[in-house]
Amino acid sequence: MIRFLKGLVLLPVAILVVALAVANRDAVRVSFDPFSPDMPVFSATLPLYALLFIAVAVGVLLGGCGAWIGQSGSRRTSAERRREIRRLEGETARLKTYAPPPANEGPNGIYRNASDRVALPAPR
Repeated sequence: MIRFLKGLVLLPVAILVVALAVANRDAVRVSFDPFSPDMPVFSATLPLYALLFIAVAVGVLLGGCGAWIGQSGSRRTSAERRREIRRLEGETARLKTYAPPPANEGPNGIYRNASDRVALPAPR
């Protein structure tokens, strides 16, 4: 189903990209020298569609880097929480080894009376 939906979306996009490339084959000069417009030192002659594709690719890369940098706080918080969970799981396992086995445990590990429960001390 996902493959079908991808095809349903990507096929028209591919048709538009090919149509854009065919319609914009003319060569344009891209100058990187703002001081001499007549004879630029740094320039390249590219088809217009290639220039557009390069611009889109650079935009996607910069946007991805910006999103990755923007999520650094969330990644840091997630890593801290994973460390805390590991620490608490280890502490829980350690405390379970110190707890005496319940004397009046019923089926499926359920206590018969509330007074039969063992309270563990709070962690420090």
